[in-house]
Amino acid sequence: MIQLVNMYKRVKQDKAWCVRALEKVSIVSIQFNNTYDKLPSAFYERSEPAFFSNPKLILFNHDLASELGIGNLSNLGNDELASIFSGGQKLSGASHIAMAYAAHQFGHFVPKLGDGRALLLGEVNGSDIQLKGAGQTPFSRRGDGRSSLGPVLREYLISEAMNALGVPTTRALAAVTTGETVYRFGEEPGGIFTRVAPSHIRVGTFQYFAARHDLDSLFILLDYAIKRHYSDLSQIEDNSEKVLRFLEEVGKRQAVLVAKWMSLGFIHGVMNTDNFTVGGFTIDYGPCAFMDEYQEFKVFSSIDQQGRYSYRNQIPIAQWNILRLADCLWPFVSEDQKVAIDTIEKRLNPIMDLFIPKRWEHMGLKFGFHQVDSNKIVLMERFLSHLEKNKLDFTLSFSHLNDSLDTDSNYFEEDKEIKDWLNTWRLHTPSLELMKRHNPIYIPRNHLVEKAIEKSYEGDYSLFYELNEAWKRPYEKNRQDVILSSAPKPEERVKQTFCGT
Repeated sequence: MIQLVNMYKRVKQDKAWCVRALEKVSIVSIQFNNTYDKLPSAFYERSEPAFFSNPKLILFNHDLASELGIGNLSNLGNDELASIFSGGQKLSGASHIAMAYAAHQFGHFVPKLGDGRALLLGEVNGSDIQLKGAGQTPFSRRGDGRSSLGPVLREYLISEAMNALGVPTTRALAAVTTGETVYRFGEEPGGIFTRVAPSHIRVGTFQYFAARHDLDSLFILLDYAIKRHYSDLSQIEDNSEKVLRFLEEVGKRQAVLVAKWMSLGFIHGVMNTDNFTVGGFTIDYGPCAFMDEYQEFKVFSSIDQQGRYSYRNQIPIAQWNILRLADCLWPFVSEDQKVAIDTIEKRLNPIMDLFIPKRWEHMGLKFGFHQVDSNKIVLMERFLSHLEKNKLDFTLSFSHLNDSLDTDSNYFEEDKEIKDWLNTWRLHTPSLELMKRHNPIYIPRNHLVEKAIEKSYEGDYSLFYELNEAWKRPYEKNRQDVILSSAPKPEERVKQTFCGT
């Protein structure tokens, strides 16, 4: 909000200025309906964003603002938007809280993490609005709470692309450069990202209270998560049944989520329990990447030395994370731990068995199959094995698979093995319409994201803007965008991605 003190000083000097200022106040207002900051104080720490003297707006998502019902912000100038989304101009009703959570990070439990560089402003029409990189919080430990510009632009591009690709995800509302220098891999420009999410409730949030044996807070959190994401379960009176149904629903959503992103060749890169939401959507785009050439156990993240979060391992890791959530909630199922665990296992086993079939169901759509069976799974595995053996590009190969039905494409014809495969595949009468809806032409190629970031460090955001627009329509072929759909040249390949913290 515009500071009332400054307004008062100028009231007598310039009556017209006062009228204009009051008009701006009404324009800037956001109707927050905050619920998380009404939970007990153990759930968060209040904090204020750092002051940045010269923030500049890079991009504001006007379409998302309209969806959220805050389209009035589009009436503001870039300087005002930069001030708001760097935390410099406080919005009336904003919470400014850092959320508490724990996590298993690469399998090792850390009982206290929390938002070390993020602040929840509040909720608008059921969605959280959060500033990332806005400065230190009580959870920052020895960190500065800042973010370099690269991770800000990376998360903006990839989260919006994932949304366009049909993957449940957090969204990007704004990207701002702070005008300051931060020190990560040397000196880098600072940035702040405004993230929109259905909530920020993680498995790690439950672990935070379980580690403290705080059953009262755990049950409050359970009830809150159900109200936000699974409201139909609120009517269940039996606590044991409520927990079991909650675990089942979380598992179902995660099975679909991971299947969807794997069908796109996406590798999350850091599926720690603090990056695993109970609402069933993707959160955190640190060392993530989309595969170029297909590899079952492909790893990009520089910190994933053991391949824990490789492409193929994403399903067992998702299942493992759900079991960590169950570890937190078993006391509400039965006072006898063994009885509770046995009961949870019986209810969760069928859910765990959904993950592999869901993966093949979503892969089947890429092959034009409305339904899959064991024979089709064998056929799909043969195709993927061929891609891996021959180091073929994942996205381009499926795009050419479309063309093999739609045109006289001879992309695969020189290879006898795949030519025989094509003949068998066509016997299943694949649906071209289905394939076109599930085989994107454009994905956030790693080398393009890196080029956009490199240019931004020189003050040139043109490629960032171009990519953001192109990736809004990933399934629509545009002859002018050949470069955007092409695989990287050998010298352009990105072999590692890095965490932004």
